[in-house]
Amino acid sequence: MSKSHRGEWFQALFSDLTSGLRKLLKIPISHHIFFVSSGTECMERIIENTVAKYSLHFVNGAFSKRFYKTAKDLGKSPQNIEVPLGKSFDFNKIKIPKNSELICLTHNETSTGVMLSLHEVYKLKRKYPEKLIALDVVSSIPYVDVDYDLVDMVFFSVQKGFGLPAGLGVMIVSPEAFKKSSLLKTKAVVTGSYHSFADLSKYESRKETPETPNVLDMFLLCNVIKDMQKIGIKKIRKLIDNRSKLLEKTVESSQFSYLVKDGRFRSKTIHVFRDKKDNSQLMQFLEKKHLIVSRGYGELKESFIRLGNFPAHSDSQFRSLISALNEYLKR
Repeated sequence: MSKSHRGEWFQALFSDLTSGLRKLLKIPISHHIFFVSSGTECMERIIENTVAKYSLHFVNGAFSKRFYKTAKDLGKSPQNIEVPLGKSFDFNKIKIPKNSELICLTHNETSTGVMLSLHEVYKLKRKYPEKLIALDVVSSIPYVDVDYDLVDMVFFSVQKGFGLPAGLGVMIVSPEAFKKSSLLKTKAVVTGSYHSFADLSKYESRKETPETPNVLDMFLLCNVIKDMQKIGIKKIRKLIDNRSKLLEKTVESSQFSYLVKDGRFRSKTIHVFRDKKDNSQLMQFLEKKHLIVSRGYGELKESFIRLGNFPAHSDSQFRSLISALNEYLKR
């Protein structure tokens, strides 16, 4: 179930994995790819490495709030722009504070099913080029097509979009973000012991990681990426879009109700809705059909359910879900 993380075998795996990620996601050669333990750890490392004092967080759910809380726990002075659950942001009315060093955005809020417009994110970068931008794509990768020249740090974990066991996080770091980390280090700001960007980069150059990583997950991710490349990322994204439309048609024409009312901001990969009559009956019905769905997250736990629409779900599985939902509605 594991092999040594030092030596030629692991170096070859590291090389294949980073090469595969760059090809699949169009990551520029100028950007670093770092491996850590989770998406949550990525939040911590990003704050440590790029924020002396002030970060700005766009908060619209539990995971964007976690990013904000992480900054507070690390002794920073984060600011936030918060909207109600199920809502997106009016970027045209937002002014970024002058003292913000880092803007933190959750592209796809896993707790609510709100997906931000990348066009608006890119507008922020163009308007405030001196600010670093960090983008959480945990539940939208590899569906989301990111322009890495217009964001500075992108991170995800592998258990959602890549359908793998939890325990591996991936950070994509621009040269500008790396320079900020180096600058903070010269000012005696703690940038994270053996997971500073400098240390991660030192080992990256050797095709290694500082500590023993989740070698099995890295091996599996490497092979899942090869499978995705055979299928083609455009075909995968089209499949996600088509299945999302199918599910939306079922939900919007029935006794179900989406949390995200405005379809422009509704996630394609995380669908959050409720049965206006009884969520528990719906979940029990689906479970009898061997279809396990998730409850809502946090304060939405009892009032909503969440359905994933990821590449790891086969088309036949998804159509079984649609069929079961329609059967439930006809009872």
